[in-house]
Amino acid sequence: MSDETRTDRQRGLLGFVERAGNLLPDPTIIFVYLIFALMLLSALGAGLGWQATLPYSGDKAPEYAELANGVLTYRASSLFSEENIRRLFTDMARTYAGFAPLGLVLTIMLGAAVAERSGLFSALIRASLRNAHKTLLTPIIAVIGMVSHHASDAAYVVFIPLAAIVFAVAGRHPLAGLAAAFAAVSGGYAGNLMPGQIDVLLLSFTQEAARIVDPNWTMNPLGNWYYICAIVALFTPIIWYVTDKVVEPRLGAWGGVVDADLQADLDKADITPEERKGLRWAGLVALLVAGAFAALALWPGYTPFIDQSAVGTARLQPLYAALIAGFFLLFLLTGMAFGRATGSVKSANDVVVMMQHGVRTMAPYLVFVFFAAHFVAMFNWSRIGPIIAINGAEALQAMALPAAVLLVCVLLLSSFLDLFIGSASAKWSALSPVVVPMFMLLGVSPEMTTAAYRMGDSYTNIMTPLMSYFPLILAFSRRWDQSMGVGSLLALMLPYALCFMAAGIAMTVGWVLLDLPLGPGAQVHYQSPVSTP
Repeated sequence: MSDETRTDRQRGLLGFVERAGNLLPDPTIIFVYLIFALMLLSALGAGLGWQATLPYSGDKAPEYAELANGVLTYRASSLFSEENIRRLFTDMARTYAGFAPLGLVLTIMLGAAVAERSGLFSALIRASLRNAHKTLLTPIIAVIGMVSHHASDAAYVVFIPLAAIVFAVAGRHPLAGLAAAFAAVSGGYAGNLMPGQIDVLLLSFTQEAARIVDPNWTMNPLGNWYYICAIVALFTPIIWYVTDKVVEPRLGAWGGVVDADLQADLDKADITPEERKGLRWAGLVALLVAGAFAALALWPGYTPFIDQSAVGTARLQPLYAALIAGFFLLFLLTGMAFGRATGSVKSANDVVVMMQHGVRTMAPYLVFVFFAAHFVAMFNWSRIGPIIAINGAEALQAMALPAAVLLVCVLLLSSFLDLFIGSASAKWSALSPVVVPMFMLLGVSPEMTTAAYRMGDSYTNIMTPLMSYFPLILAFSRRWDQSMGVGSLLALMLPYALCFMAAGIAMTVGWVLLDLPLGPGAQVHYQSPVSTP
């Protein structure tokens, strides 16, 4: 990069965002700093006698709380106390291994690694896009892009450049195809047609936070399913309109030709006969897995996935909990079926190697989770979380702000932080211990708070050069236009981001006002067993 280009990138608002973001350390180091700050804050709170109280009708107090005369009391506890220092060192391994998101995510990743390494995800993406009709290219790219989150890196490495090539072959501007795909994959990150890894990851952090108020609250992996499907339905026409009516006209007619190199790239996107056979077998296996789970929930006289002693949606709790294993088996078995048909899986050893590769790719996450797990645990030991939540809920209740307005505040906070910290799980693991309990005390469900956070974390991905895949997308765009710079790509994506922001805020507000279900057994409002302040 020339000195002149580097200087241009440092100018204006985008330059400020890039400079400020570059000053931030890795998210793992951020949590180290947060732990030290929390320790100092806990000592200050204990010294000043910080506390919060709630009326409580239960017989047994939640962990870390005191119960007397029907009043629940949380008192700040210094993390430098003998008890907490002892707990920190003696329970270090237990704190790490017992962190709920760790086991859930690793379980699903073992299966997803087989589906990815066998080539199943790549083949699915190529098969779905290769024969798309020219007039419907944009909406097809939008839907596939949002669904492709299950494919992890393949969504960025395979799908986005392929969308540009398909646009070029169709005689349309390839940068328009790239922009539509990037908007769907990254800007529409909160949308999907089926829950997956990111749902389990974020809702597992939500579970840890929700148990500050309700120790019995259990995650439902389908808790945002209807919401994320609605995002696909809402964002698809937005991507279609912005691409065809705003971005492509601004780019002008594409003057390139389908040369030998371009045709060679397109040929690589073709599905081989072996891959077609593999996809058929993978589809059959997916139906068998779904059928097996349905049978275990519906078979007369034998329903291990249904709690017959419970009432209402609580009867389905075993099914929701079993979905973690369901996702694992779905990815694992479909990947194996595809691999056997294509030759990428020749023996059981190949499957084991693929799983090992998946664990290796999770190494950065394993390091991050060590510190995140201790931050969340120490937050609970200090009692700072419930004290902030209870007192904050009282202050917000006194302001009489509607729930929809409060959720928009969470959404906008998430959007702002996303400009600097790309990891959705890193931000949510830090925010959830405060906002989830606070909103539960205000009658907003953990699922609704998580949904608002996810919306805010989504569309700003395409507005910041600090997004981890941004340099890769910039490199893809320069194949078609060597003059593309950071500002050029941001300007290309800004119309999508602004439209997503407006639509996302309106959708979140509307969802609360209409009191729509977020997923099976997941509602907007929450009735806590602990009385609200």
